[in-house]
Amino acid sequence: MQYEHILAENQDGVFVITINRESKMNALNIPLLQEIRHAVESVQQEAAVKGIIITGKGSKAFAAGADIAEFADFDVMEGTKMSAGGHDVMNAIENSAKLVVAAVNGFALGGGCELAMACHLRVASQNAKFGQPEVNLGVPPGYGGTQRLIQLIGKGRAIEMLLTGDPMNAEKALQTGLVNHVVPQEELMDFTKALIDKVASKSPSAVRMVIDCVNDYYRCGIDGFKREIFEFGKAFETEDFKEGTQAFLEKRGAKFSGR
Repeated sequence: MQYEHILAENQDGVFVITINRESKMNALNIPLLQEIRHAVESVQQEAAVKGIIITGKGSKAFAAGADIAEFADFDVMEGTKMSAGGHDVMNAIENSAKLVVAAVNGFALGGGCELAMACHLRVASQNAKFGQPEVNLGVPPGYGGTQRLIQLIGKGRAIEMLLTGDPMNAEKALQTGLVNHVVPQEELMDFTKALIDKVASKSPSAVRMVIDCVNDYYRCGIDGFKREIFEFGKAFETEDFKEGTQAFLEKRGAKFSGR
C-alpha cells in the first residue's frame, strides 16, 4: 500500500515504519496515526518479518507531538473521537504479536512520547528528549500518556512530568526506565535492528505469549497470573516447545518455526 504520511519498508526482515513529516517535526495527525496502525497490522501474519521499528524522518524528531492545527477548533465530541482513535492505534501497537521497537531519534513529545511508550521497547539516540507538555495547551494527554508513563517510570515521577510539562533527556529517560537503551544517533538503527534480531532468534510463539502475559498485567479486570498459567500450558503443544527442549537436551542451537 502507498502511504501519504509514512514510509514503510521491509529491510532484511525488519519492517521499518518512518514518520515522514520532517518539515513539521514529524507531528502526528489523525491520518498518519491510522497509517501506522494499518502498517503494523499488515505484517502480523508475515513470516518474513522478524519485528517492527517505528522511527521519525531526519535527525531532529521522532515525533514532536500531535498536529495542533488539526484539532485547535474541535468540540467535545470531536476531541473524544480523536482520543479514542489514538488509543486504538496505540493499543494495536502494544498488542502486536511482532516485537515493536521505537527508535527515538530526537524529540518525542506529547503524542510522540505516547507513541514511543506504546512500543514494546524503546531505543533512544543521545539527543532524544521526552515529554508530555499537554498541560501547556489546557488538556491532559489523550493517547494513553497518563497510563503508560506511570507503568514505565512510576507514579511520583510520572505525575510530576505530566503536571509540569518538563522534558526529560535521554540519559534521564534511561535512568528512570522510560527507555531501554541510549546510543549515538549514527548507531541507532543498527543497534535497534540487532535487538530485533536477538529476539527473533527465540521462539516466536513464546515471544507472542510473553507479550500477551505482560500486557494482561495492566488490563483492568484481567488476572495476569492466570493468563501466564494458561499460556505456559498451551506452549506444551507447540512445535517450538518440542524443538527448544530437544535442542537443549542435544546441546545444539534451536531452530524455531513459530508453530
